[in-house]
Amino acid sequence: MAVAWLDDVRSADVDHVGGKAASLGELTAAGLPVPSGFVVTAATYREFIEDAGIDEELFAAVDVDHEDTEALREAHERAHELIMETPVPDDVRDGIVSAYRDLGDGERFVAVRSSATAEDLPDASFAGQQETFLNVQEADLVERVKECWASLFSQRAIYYRNRQGFPHREVDIAVVVQEMVDAEKSGVLFTSHPSTGEPQIIIEAAWGLGEAVVSGSVSPDNYVIDRETADVETVTVADKKMMMVKDEETGETVEREVPDEKRSKRVLSDGEIAELVELGERVEDHYGTPQDVEWAIHGGEVYMLQSRPITTIDDEESAAEASVAGNGGANGDSNGSEGDDDILFRGLGSSPGIASGEARIVTKLDHLDQVGDGDIIVTEMTMPDMVPAMKRASGIVTDEGGMTSHAAIVSRELGVPAVVGTGSATRQLEDGQPITIDGDKGTVRAGAKEKEEQHEPIEEARPKTPVKPMTATEVKVNVSIPEAAERAAATGADGVGLLRTEHMVLSLGKTPTKYIADNGERAYVDELVDGIRTAAEEFYPRPVRVRTLDAPTDEFRQLEGGGDEPREHNPMLGYRGIRRSLDNPGLFEHELEAFRRIFEMGYDNVEIMFPLVNDAEDVFRARELMERAGVDPEKREWGVMVETPAAALGVESMAEAGIDFVSFGTNDLTQYTLAVDRNNERVADRFDELHPSVLKLMGDTIETCRELGVKTSICGQAASKPRMVQFLVEKGISSVSANIDAVRDVQHEAKRIEQRLILDSVR
Repeated sequence: MAVAWLDDVRSADVDHVGGKAASLGELTAAGLPVPSGFVVTAATYREFIEDAGIDEELFAAVDVDHEDTEALREAHERAHELIMETPVPDDVRDGIVSAYRDLGDGERFVAVRSSATAEDLPDASFAGQQETFLNVQEADLVERVKECWASLFSQRAIYYRNRQGFPHREVDIAVVVQEMVDAEKSGVLFTSHPSTGEPQIIIEAAWGLGEAVVSGSVSPDNYVIDRETADVETVTVADKKMMMVKDEETGETVEREVPDEKRSKRVLSDGEIAELVELGERVEDHYGTPQDVEWAIHGGEVYMLQSRPITTIDDEESAAEASVAGNGGANGDSNGSEGDDDILFRGLGSSPGIASGEARIVTKLDHLDQVGDGDIIVTEMTMPDMVPAMKRASGIVTDEGGMTSHAAIVSRELGVPAVVGTGSATRQLEDGQPITIDGDKGTVRAGAKEKEEQHEPIEEARPKTPVKPMTATEVKVNVSIPEAAERAAATGADGVGLLRTEHMVLSLGKTPTKYIADNGERAYVDELVDGIRTAAEEFYPRPVRVRTLDAPTDEFRQLEGGGDEPREHNPMLGYRGIRRSLDNPGLFEHELEAFRRIFEMGYDNVEIMFPLVNDAEDVFRARELMERAGVDPEKREWGVMVETPAAALGVESMAEAGIDFVSFGTNDLTQYTLAVDRNNERVADRFDELHPSVLKLMGDTIETCRELGVKTSICGQAASKPRMVQFLVEKGISSVSANIDAVRDVQHEAKRIEQRLILDSVR
């Protein structure tokens, strides 16, 4: 039997129909409003590949080195070819078409969704890696089922299963075919707070089809309901610019601008909220555990589209928070009782936590092999080459650098305590000397503490799945190195607002030209692909905004091959960012080739961002090179950094090139606006991101971009400052990207400001 009806499916059938279908069958049996449908069973897929004799060739084709991007691409292409070019047996085709016709009279639109048998496992989640097709009719139905089967071997899926050590032959795939709900409004509902487990029902809602909310492509309204009293505690109405709907002429799912009168209009009425709350509680009662529910409303009727357990609630979170408070007090008492006699010297506390270990003096790169687990690296300044050793170390101490230095940024992202800018640590300490560093207070003390007295950076439990923070303003996270992506994803941020390409390049130890000369163009592109893919996989489907190369000449000069770099009096004003890329398009094309491959592998959550753009000419030239490299600007999200007054003043003309977003780089924008070198100690006290002139440039840019439908963001250091967050949220910025350690604080600050703005408007 090729198909099974949802009416007959239960949770015990998961091996036959996959996780999605089993859940829908349970909801149907419980009397909940689920659209009618059937499942093309997993056994049908298995019989299809075995009877056609393509199964062994299929599994052999995907048995590749998943870190070899070319091999991965070829594996996907061969697997897709095998499935799509193999005819479906007549009896299977007839069974699928017959079931479709039994759904009702006429040409019905259906949703065709993959339902893999390995979705939502306790130790590995394969959800979101297979295809979904909306608004499908009979003529295309069987081909769409085959596309779902083939998507079991997308590049993302092959890579993930290989990395997890999960055998391909043990995963089957079923396909759900359901009547489409031509939703007027839709969204998701959490029957408990997805981060804390508090007794709150959280509803997110937007106009049109729910894919826009689930994929994160639109900021939805947010409703928080107290479960015990059923009172609506907060309502956050978002500016909903886009919705996904069915094109009445073609039947295809398309993006449309939300009509002006509905953009800032509340999506759900109190009655609809009450109905959703009741249905959510029924779903949870049925399963006996908090649920994440997808829903849609059409013609006044509410439909349940999917339900899964909330896997992001950490039962130990409240205990951990209590422990944080206790540890903080203990540390305060302990440090207070200690005198200053054992303080060897001070620096800037740039990454929080207390760590003890043997000082390992690193003055040359070949000393890094001597750094063992638990050692404290002591060096003049860190370089990207040091990242592997920094991951092994329990702490970092540097002679040079400030809060925005490589050591400070990377240490925060890795969760390693760090003290920077001590001036003389490499000269004052001896190799192997036991020391204790305090990354909060910036002290380096003689002697080591016992392990129980040490204090690692506090890590609050964070959801690893893409649960959006409960703010209309998206809160994203900055990631300097791919190695920090897992920790960054665990913050629950809405995505990555800045992933720096230059750290991937600098970690090679050679300039791009030298690396290509020694290893070839493919090896260089592979390095970029691997770095970007690491972050894209951790965050999928949350967006990851990748900035193209922006390394100044003085950083390149320190690498092998750097002797050819020009010598500049002030590299920050010179040959960097998009200027370098446009001046050397041959090298820039390798970066764009990496993006093309990333998109080809299925990472549609990656966005491209060009740095140090000055005017529209820069943008049009960059767009032309994207098109030449095979990256379609109309199908991909891309934008520019606003780091100069010229860019801020000329954003309207840059928007004509088709950019989707702009992002403020406040470090550069401030120094270029105020003529202050932030690294010059003689004038550093004049460096102020909150200067009225800087704020006016940003405020005016946000206003212009809102009129033009261009999203705005900030990814500079200042995004972690409460006063800056307040200013930007009040101005209506689309998203704020903060450092890893500041994400939760920025989320709370954004929510507080949004609630005050709502209250002020009511008053």
